Amino acid sequence: MRLLIVILIGLSIVSCKQKKETENREQEIDTTALAQTITIPREQVILLPEAREQVVKWVNYITAQNEITNLRSATLNQVIENARPLAQIMESLQNSVPDTLQSKAVNTRINVLVTKAKILEQLAARRKKDPEEIKKTVEEIPVEFNNFKIQLNELFLKSLEDFEQELDEMEAPARDSIPETPQDSL
Repeated sequence: MRLLIVILIGLSIVSCKQKKETENREQEIDTTALAQTITIPREQVILLPEAREQVVKWVNYITAQNEITNLRSATLNQVIENARPLAQIMESLQNSVPDTLQSKAVNTRINVLVTKAKILEQLAARRKKDPEEIKKTVEEIPVEFNNFKIQLNELFLKSLEDFEQELDEMEAPARDSIPETPQDSL
C-alpha cells in the first residue's frame, strides 16, 4: 500500500514538472511573437487642401494621426501596452468632430475606428494573448483611418452640378470671343 502511494506521488510530481515545462515553452513562443514588428501598408490617403485646412485645427485628429504613424514602427508588445490609450484617443476623436466635418459617413468611419481600437484593447487585456489576432486587428486600424480620410475628402469634392457649372463658366467667355461668320447667321 505504501509503495502504491509513493508511486502515485512520484507520478504526480513528474506530470507537474512536464506541465510546467510545456507552459514555459508556450510562454517563450508568445514572447517571440510579441517582439515582431507590425507590417502596415505605407500608402496613405492625402487630404484635399480644403479638408486639410479643417483638420489642422482639430487637435484630436492630429493626435490620432500621430498614433497611426507610430503604429508603423511598433512591435506587438508596444501595441499591447498602448492599446488602452489608442482606444481613448479614438473615442476623443469621435467626441470632438467639428461641425464643418459632421456627416453620417464621417461619423460611421469614426465608429469603425473606435470599434477596432476597442477590440484591440480587449485582445490586449486578455490573460492569454493571441499574437496573430492582435496583429490582424492592429493592421486593420491604419486601413480604417485611411477610409476615414477618404470620407473627409469626399465632403469637399464638388458635385456633378458644380462641375458642370464650372465647365459652363469656362466655355462662356470662349463662345463670346468667337466672331460670327456669315454662315452662323443663316
